[in-house]
Amino acid sequence: EDTGDYSCDTGDQETRAALTVKALPVLFQKQLKDQEAEEGAAVKFRCELTKANAAVEWRKGTMELFPCAKYEIKLSGHTAELVIHNVEPEDA
Repeated sequence: EDTGDYSCDTGDQETRAALTVKALPVLFQKQLKDQEAEEGAAVKFRCELTKANAAVEWRKGTMELFPCAKYEIKLSGHTAELVIHNVEPEDA
């Protein structure tokens, strides 16, 4: 968001420059870990990112997951969490 044109003006003269900021990629500092759970339990997946509040998508296979009664999605600072409530065999 700092990318843009900047100028310095003395009233009689002006100088201009452009700033281009190359965004660093978001990387995983801590990866997801495999889990096992009893049917009906809640399971929490958590990963840590190199950037705070980075946009993340949660997926099961190719299907994107969205917040609902089944899926709780949290993003706090560098930590992204997915909680699956009341797991069933088809959640594997």
